[in-house]
Amino acid sequence: MSKTTYTNFTLFDGKNQTATQSAWFTVDDATGKLDEVGNGSAPTTDKNVDLNGKYVMPGLVNCHTHICMNPLKGDGGMNVNIVDATVHAVQHLHELLKSGVTYIRECGSSYDIDIYLNELHKQGELKKVPDILPSGRPYSMTGGHGDFPNFGHLVDSPDEMRKAVRTGLKKGAMAIKVMATGGVMTPGDFMDDPQLSVEEMKTAADEAHHKGRIIAAHAEGNPGIMNAIKAGVDSIEHGFYVNDEEIDLMLKQGTYITPTFVADWAIPEYTKGKLPDWEIKKAADALQDLYKNIMHAWKRGVPITLGTDAGTPYNDFSMTPVELQLMVEQGASEFEALQTSSQNSAKLMKIDKEYGTLEPNKYADFLVLDNDPLTDIKAVQQADKAVYKNGKRVY
Repeated sequence: MSKTTYTNFTLFDGKNQTATQSAWFTVDDATGKLDEVGNGSAPTTDKNVDLNGKYVMPGLVNCHTHICMNPLKGDGGMNVNIVDATVHAVQHLHELLKSGVTYIRECGSSYDIDIYLNELHKQGELKKVPDILPSGRPYSMTGGHGDFPNFGHLVDSPDEMRKAVRTGLKKGAMAIKVMATGGVMTPGDFMDDPQLSVEEMKTAADEAHHKGRIIAAHAEGNPGIMNAIKAGVDSIEHGFYVNDEEIDLMLKQGTYITPTFVADWAIPEYTKGKLPDWEIKKAADALQDLYKNIMHAWKRGVPITLGTDAGTPYNDFSMTPVELQLMVEQGASEFEALQTSSQNSAKLMKIDKEYGTLEPNKYADFLVLDNDPLTDIKAVQQADKAVYKNGKRVY
C-alpha cells in the first residue's frame, strides 16, 4: 500500500485555533485520505514531499454556487442552449478548484447540468474539478425568482411541489433549493416579496428529508425568511433582513445562514454603467443592512456557512476567498471566518466526517500558501497557490 508523506509546513487543520509548526501528514495514495498527522520527526514512506516551510490549510467548501450562470451577464446568461451552458459549467468548475474550492453545493443549475456533471466526476470522466453536491433546477413559483429560461421548476401548489421534488430526487439531486422571496436579479419583484408558501416549502422539506437530503431557501426579506424557517429548511441563503424573532427560531431548529456577502458587494463595486440602474440600486441599498443583520445573527450563535452565489453579476468563480475577507472586515477573526468553511459548510452539507478539516481518515484536500491565513485572511487569495485533491496536486 503506497503512501506519501508531506513535511516541513505550518498546518491549520481547520479545527484548532492554533497552527502547528514543523507539521507533517501521510496520505494513503490509494484512498486519497490522511493516514497520520503530526509534527516534528516525520515517518519515511514510499514518497516524501517537502513543502518548504509554507502554510497548509483545508480546501474551501463553498455551499452556494451557480456553475451554469455567466457572471458577465446581468440576467445570469441563462437563456442559452444546453451545450453552451455545459461548456461554461465545466470551465467554472475548473476556476473554482483553482481558486481553492475543493467541494461545492450547487444551488440551482440550468437543465440539471450539475447532476449530470456530478455523475461524470464520480465515474472519473470529469477531472480537476471540485466534488459536487448537486441540486438540479431550483423550485420557484410561476413569475418568481427562479422563473428564468431553462432554469427553475415552476410549481404553484403543494402537490405540484411534491411531484417536482420527487422527480428531482429521482434524477439525482442531493440538495433541494426553493425560492422563498424575490431578489436582486429579477426586475419584477423585491427582496421582501414572499413567494413560495409555507405549505409549498414544507412539502419540499419533507420530501428532501425523507431521502436524507438537505434543503436551502433563497430568502432575502420578510416574511419570506420566516416562512422558510417555519417550513423546516436547513439553510437560509442570503438572509439580508433576518430579525431576532427569526434568529430565535433558527437557533431552536439548528438552521444555518449562507450570507453570500460577495454577491451583493460585487454589484455596486464593479457594475456601474454595465447593469441596469434598478439592479445596482437594489444591491447597494441592501449591502449595509446585510452586513449588520448577518453579523448580529452570527453573534447570537447562528452558524454561518461559506457560500458566494458564484455566477451572479460580476461575482465570478474565483471570489470565494474574498467572501472570507468580507467576513473579517465585518468583525470576525481569521479563524472564525475560516470556520464558516471547514466546520459549518461541511456540517450543513453532511460531509464533515470525511471533508472540511485535515484529520486522519478524512480526504487530503488542502491548499499550500505562502503566507499564514490565520494572521492575514488575504493569504487565501494567492493566485498561484497549490491546490491538492485527494492528496494529489491539481493546480
